Amino acid sequence: MNVFNSLENLPIFGKTIFTQGTFDGVHLGHQKILSKLAAESKEKGLESVLMTFWPHPRLLLYPDDNQLKLLQSLPEKLDMLEQCGVDNVIVIPFDKAFSNLTAAYFVEEVLVNKINVASVIFGYDHRFGKGREGDIQLLKKQSRMFDFSVIEIGVEEISDIAISSTKIRQALSEGLIEKANAYLGRFYSLRGSVVEGLKIGRTIGFPTANIKTDIKEKLLPSIGVYLVYSILDGIKVYGMANIGNNPTIKDKGFSIEVYYIDYQSDLYNKDIEVFFINRLRDEIKFENLEELSLNLQLDKTNALDKIKSL
Repeated sequence: MNVFNSLENLPIFGKTIFTQGTFDGVHLGHQKILSKLAAESKEKGLESVLMTFWPHPRLLLYPDDNQLKLLQSLPEKLDMLEQCGVDNVIVIPFDKAFSNLTAAYFVEEVLVNKINVASVIFGYDHRFGKGREGDIQLLKKQSRMFDFSVIEIGVEEISDIAISSTKIRQALSEGLIEKANAYLGRFYSLRGSVVEGLKIGRTIGFPTANIKTDIKEKLLPSIGVYLVYSILDGIKVYGMANIGNNPTIKDKGFSIEVYYIDYQSDLYNKDIEVFFINRLRDEIKFENLEELSLNLQLDKTNALDKIKSL
């Protein structure tokens, strides 16, 4: 998959089929659109082009809104788009200049002249251009002028996408990781680097990797303990992740920590991805480290039983 980080210096495309959107999560609803994109591309011999945005447009349009949480970082999204068979992705650095492009300019100068569209796939309610002036009707009108076809995604499919995104975020906020995974069609994950912690875990027999996520807007599952896995040194390694405030350990603060079962190598400063399988329990405040250690042994036994059934 080819990735381009602006509209400048794009290659000379052959005839293309195009779609556009944030595609946060690339969940099952999004995958329906991407399947249609791939099928049309193959049937008509067109090169597929998807345009997305980074940073998320809301960060520019609503800078005081601190509630934005994303299901994916950009690298996570690009990996999923490649798995879905997209040929080319244009990542627009969303800024005021781009937001001020008129809909008519976008169609003629970007879609027609730069991307060489033969077909576009847009939702029935998709808006684009300065002030969100462009809609599917304007696109159909412009398509007759510039000789490309418009494939309209109907209300039912768009509703499925909106419902899926909402339900994934809701499920994650409630710790219902298996429900979120069902809507995603895969295990929810986060990426980050392993940073140094207080090293208390190793003193009680449960050394942990402290994860610093790669974007601050990443939506985390709710506070609790989860069964997870990572690919470490090319091997799937299961573990237990704690997301929370570590109430047993005074002043430790919020952290994401993973204890990997039967794995001893040093992970400091390494980038890893953690996949969430299911929730083991709520975060609990124990009286002391000995009680914490005993409970972690029970958690480990529970985790190993669950692993056997996977």
